Amino acid sequence: MRLSDAALLDLVQARTLAYFRDHAHPVSAMARERSGGAASYDIAETVTTGGTGFGIMALIAGAERGFVPRAEVVARIATITDFLAAAPRYHGAFPHWMNGTTGATIAFSPRDDGGDIVETAFLMMGLLSARQWLGADPLAARIDALWRAVDWAAFCPARERMMWHRGAQDDWAVGLPITGYHEGLIAFVLALASPSHPIDPAAYEIGWKSSRSYFNGREFYGIRLPLGPDFGGPLFFTHYSFMGLDPRGLADRNVDYFEQNRAHALIHHAYAQDNPKGFAGYGPAWGLTACDCEGGYDAFSPTNDRGVIAPTAAIASLPYTPEQSLAALRHYHEDLGDRLWGPYGFRDAFNETTGWVSTSHLAIDQGPIVVMVENARSGLLWRLFMSCPEIATALAKMGMTRVPHIA
Repeated sequence: MRLSDAALLDLVQARTLAYFRDHAHPVSAMARERSGGAASYDIAETVTTGGTGFGIMALIAGAERGFVPRAEVVARIATITDFLAAAPRYHGAFPHWMNGTTGATIAFSPRDDGGDIVETAFLMMGLLSARQWLGADPLAARIDALWRAVDWAAFCPARERMMWHRGAQDDWAVGLPITGYHEGLIAFVLALASPSHPIDPAAYEIGWKSSRSYFNGREFYGIRLPLGPDFGGPLFFTHYSFMGLDPRGLADRNVDYFEQNRAHALIHHAYAQDNPKGFAGYGPAWGLTACDCEGGYDAFSPTNDRGVIAPTAAIASLPYTPEQSLAALRHYHEDLGDRLWGPYGFRDAFNETTGWVSTSHLAIDQGPIVVMVENARSGLLWRLFMSCPEIATALAKMGMTRVPHIA
């Protein structure tokens, strides 16, 4: 029997959520970077800070849907919070990867052995959503202490520049200036929201917006794209920052962020219908993003397309393209079925041209499925994160206005 839309969304959310429940690290309760697939690191011990932030949001959605008891979710968030409080930090920020048992930093690359402010932002987005969800629970105060300890300004070697990384020895060897437009927007929102260590707004106005890939304004398949690289880049640009940051009614002098994200997703959908490289499966399957692929991992987009589709790309775009995303979800579940359906929902990626299907699931692809589907259904995580009083302060500094959304 064909499932109703609601039943299918319930099934996909619940099964995908199992990644953060059943595959979480047994000591820290943090999200492991991946399950399955080839990796140069210890899969069992490597946990991800950003993926944990996404997982916290997913667990909250699961509790509100009745997929997991609220008390269990609170206990898991408490374990994560206490683990983070005891782990090494770099000016209050966390590394990209950590050892889930000891908390020790695991270098993301040979020189990236310190704090990662973008991954920390993803983590804090999840923790602040949890703080709001917990209300008067004492755990909220412990989360608040982690939030206030992050020294966002320490990642700014100049007032008009914020750097992605700061090494363990306080060096900028792999600093990587954060310039837009991409998934790093939330780092500026939180850095300007900080009640204890905010950055200068110049880092956003000059640093973020100075990139040649910030403004666009061109049309692709007849769809105008206000910001970002041509064709929009990988779809995670539209997901990661906006898991908590509500784009509905959010605008500044350059862009309406909901329309930006909708245009990005529609361009990817149109690209798949056009299928200029003739890959098998495109059309019913659509959406390119960062995911596993044959021989490794890559960030795919219409300008970097090798025939690899990740289900998270279209599914997590549900708030922006409900008809197209639901059609893709049904195709993955009903037509591709057991080829894609794994222990934690849809497997990370597939290539119908070569017949390859990943054996893996990745935290940063799992989380957006649960959270963005929930935002499409109820707006839950958007409401929680936007209820943080600090966020209104940040948006004002960024020149953003917000028209209240009426459900």
